[in-house]
Amino acid sequence: MKMQNLNDLMLDTLKDTYDAEHQITKALPEMIAAVKSTQLKQAFTTHLRQTEEQIRTLDRIFEMLDQRPSRKKCDGMAGLIKEGQHIIEEGGDAEVLDAALIAAAQKVEHYEISAYGTLRVWAQTLGMTELAQMFDEQNRLEEETDQLLTQIAESRVNQKAK
Repeated sequence: MKMQNLNDLMLDTLKDTYDAEHQITKALPEMIAAVKSTQLKQAFTTHLRQTEEQIRTLDRIFEMLDQRPSRKKCDGMAGLIKEGQHIIEEGGDAEVLDAALIAAAQKVEHYEISAYGTLRVWAQTLGMTELAQMFDEQNRLEEETDQLLTQIAESRVNQKAK
């Protein structure tokens, strides 16, 4: 799609983000199965449910834009997920694996925070206040997950991995 204006750019990024969220729903079950920490397992499980809800929110956003939900391959997310899969495949000490998977998950969170923040600003610029609020809420959920992962890492996982 040749982008002619900010609206086209926002739609293109929305499709990319939609694909990224779908990729995450495929990767999280593997991560859940790989971790030892009960708290981390729960955090990943909660994030999977949130991601599924975020996809439904993105479906509503497409509808509000009079667009059919569609995906554009998100190569950035594919690369981040591949890194996480390599960590699992390499194996090693369970506590160290948990610490490594937190780091991999936080890379994903930071990618999503960037995407939703950008979409929010573009929606505001285009006068789409309701969409901007929806993107802001998506961003807030990603930031909360990132903070939770930091808390888990600092309070338990990193010390056990040491």
